[in-house]
Amino acid sequence: MTDRNELGKILKQRRLMIPMTLKELAQATGVSASHLGRIERGDRLPSAHILRKIAKPLGFGEDELFTLAGFLSPKPSEEVERPTGQLDLSVAALLSQEPVEMQRAVLAILTILKSVARGSGCNISFAEYVHRNYPEVDEDIITMVQDILEHPLGGR
Repeated sequence: MTDRNELGKILKQRRLMIPMTLKELAQATGVSASHLGRIERGDRLPSAHILRKIAKPLGFGEDELFTLAGFLSPKPSEEVERPTGQLDLSVAALLSQEPVEMQRAVLAILTILKSVARGSGCNISFAEYVHRNYPEVDEDIITMVQDILEHPLGGR
């Protein structure tokens, strides 16, 4: 069972990963932004009714969210398979402790790496690709990631 503080961090991380503002989530769910904020801060544990409302807009299955909230027991013999494109829950919890600007930078980097891993389908450099598609990413970060891509596992 996830405590309400951890659950709130996971929900906030998922919302930011989409990206979606509290106001947008409130509009999509019919739950007030102030109530959603209290849930994200861990001040409130959401009811099953609220979990049902927020599951789809945040990309969760209801059972997955109910299990995270402790309303359902995890299935002991089954391996829990995360849909692709989602952060590991421990990574999401850790990242949720960082400032929003850092969270967005990390998510931008992950998105870039995902695009590179799939192949961008173009014949431009990594740096040029990032500059075109993610102009907000800091030059130092681009250089660091480019170095990692050119010299994987520290091989030089």
